Amino acid sequence: MTPEVLLDYRPLWAVLISLIAAVLIMFHGKRPNLREAWTIMAAFGKAIIVFSMIPAVLAGKIPAIEPIHIAKGITLHLQADPTGMVFAVLASVLWILTSFYSIGYVRKLEEKHQTGYFASFAVCLSATMGIAFAGNLLTFFIFYEILTIATYPLVVHKRNKEAIDGGRKYLAYTLIAGQLLLIGIVWSYVLAGTGDFQPGGFLAGAAASDTVLKVIFFLMIVGTAVKAGVMPLHGWLPTAMVAPTPVSALLHAVAVVKAGAFGVVRIVGFVFGPELLGELGVAAILAGVAGFTIVCSSVIAMNQDNLKRRLAFSTIGQLSYVVLGAALLTPLSMIGAIFQIVAHAFMKITLFMVAGAIHATAHLDNVSQLDGIGRKMPFTMGAFTVGALGITGMPLIAGFIGKWNLALGALEAGKPIYVAILIISAMLSSAYLLPIVYKAFFKKPSLVSHHDSHGEGHHDHGEANKAMLIPLVMTAIISIVLGVYPNAGAHLYDFAVMAVQGIVSGQVIGGGW
Repeated sequence: MTPEVLLDYRPLWAVLISLIAAVLIMFHGKRPNLREAWTIMAAFGKAIIVFSMIPAVLAGKIPAIEPIHIAKGITLHLQADPTGMVFAVLASVLWILTSFYSIGYVRKLEEKHQTGYFASFAVCLSATMGIAFAGNLLTFFIFYEILTIATYPLVVHKRNKEAIDGGRKYLAYTLIAGQLLLIGIVWSYVLAGTGDFQPGGFLAGAAASDTVLKVIFFLMIVGTAVKAGVMPLHGWLPTAMVAPTPVSALLHAVAVVKAGAFGVVRIVGFVFGPELLGELGVAAILAGVAGFTIVCSSVIAMNQDNLKRRLAFSTIGQLSYVVLGAALLTPLSMIGAIFQIVAHAFMKITLFMVAGAIHATAHLDNVSQLDGIGRKMPFTMGAFTVGALGITGMPLIAGFIGKWNLALGALEAGKPIYVAILIISAMLSSAYLLPIVYKAFFKKPSLVSHHDSHGEGHHDHGEANKAMLIPLVMTAIISIVLGVYPNAGAHLYDFAVMAVQGIVSGQVIGGGW
């Protein structure tokens, strides 16, 4: 059944509300309470707009708007299809939680440049929503590049040499990748006469040789895989950990790397399509690169003492699950890929929030310093435990569902080697995350107190303040809820299934969850 397209301004308002908030935040920089009130109101407003579209999309309708016509056949096109709704719901919910967390974090550490921080955060969420609701390649690219630029002030927030160097590396990787993506987009417009996302792909009927299509695929995948952190294009990601922890959470769970992974899904499912990619043979190469990234990044993560760097390399591997699922080209693997975007977001943002809470409260940053910290911060480390178990693929936590479908999809594709890679990844994840849980709860605190410049030490603290603690506990709870009932609240699993049904043109999808 062809979805009914409805003229609807809500996708546009979902983009604009945080952009308007960014302006209001800048105007009220000297009034912190009002400035942060704009952040919170915009976050709730965005979520209300996005959630209001859920019934229509579940009913097979697509709210859409073309606010700007650039030239004949070239428009700014926003639409809320099932695939975009997964990303939009995710980003809107997590912006609420990261907003409260950010307020607690920057106030606790008395961070400088707070106005610019909150304004840039708002612009990033506006760009993220534009990426989620992009109806064509041009719209996707515009918001993709806005996200790159808007994130830069957050990466260099501390304004020291390390932050500036990290920001330059981030821009070098992402802007060059963006230009490769643009070349691929223009080329595809020339060949197909359109850039509108179409379930199953719009390049299948293009008058082009296999070689040309392979080159376009390479350009587009490199353009998105850089943000997704696929090896060897991942170099910017660990360096960007110099940013404040809420920014790390934004990079890894809400916006940047998720935008890259989401872009891979769009290219595979809506630009080329599984049938064409199967004929070209390039998806098998992408799957191999993703498998290598999953294992290699996990091995590197085991050797990182800095907690945020360990989590950064974990993200590089976990996001390649999404790339792998898309590249396997089977219905179940693609369902697993789309739902993994959701599951990883809630689990990984929990882990990063915990890292930030430990930094702000106990002034500790390294795994080797965390002996006994669970006794001082039981709720914080309890949330970490949930996130860690979820990353390993523990049943009844959200991460299991995506990985279960990925494994079934690999068998469906006749490639059991990737099931073995998933098992190896689970073991490696356990090796670099569960020892942290053991150290926190079962080892005695060091007799030496670790003091920082404020004179506060490891033993001179309790739980994180409530503005940080409540969001991280909530994301941990949501990770469990989605692991037990993946359609809870927003029907995200249903949206994943609907998206894949469109991509495979009504093919019956059996098994799964």
